[in-house]
Amino acid sequence: MTEMQPFQHPGVEGVFAAYPEPLRRKLMALRRLIFRTAAEIENVGPLAETLKWGQPSYLTRHSGSGTTIRIDRIKSQPGHYGMFVHCQTSLISTYRELYGDVLSIDGKRCINLDQRRDPPPAVMRHCIALALTYHLDKAVRINPSE
Repeated sequence: MTEMQPFQHPGVEGVFAAYPEPLRRKLMALRRLIFRTAAEIENVGPLAETLKWGQPSYLTRHSGSGTTIRIDRIKSQPGHYGMFVHCQTSLISTYRELYGDVLSIDGKRCINLDQRRDPPPAVMRHCIALALTYHLDKAVRINPSE
């Protein structure tokens, strides 16, 4: 089990505390995966954790290597949560092309996850890596099958 990353922003901690327990567990697991993936990729550097639009958000502020990742419940779909990326990136179309058969993709900005099922870890890790390295040469620095 990965050591829990302390919250960097009291507002983020408050948002997580307000989630119902089953949803909080899933979002905390996704948060851990984001931090762990960032630590494994050369040139990403430390992540900044903050709130954007009231959602826990993860930025490559130090390196500028990636686009912001936001995570939150999907209010219009009880029991669902999402990993959101900027709608003007090509990430969602890349996710759809690579993993449209195993992930539910909403619109131009969200991977829609059902809290009743665990998302495929290698797939999610690869999607996170793509976001964290988006502003580099668009090449992913990790093998998604590891």
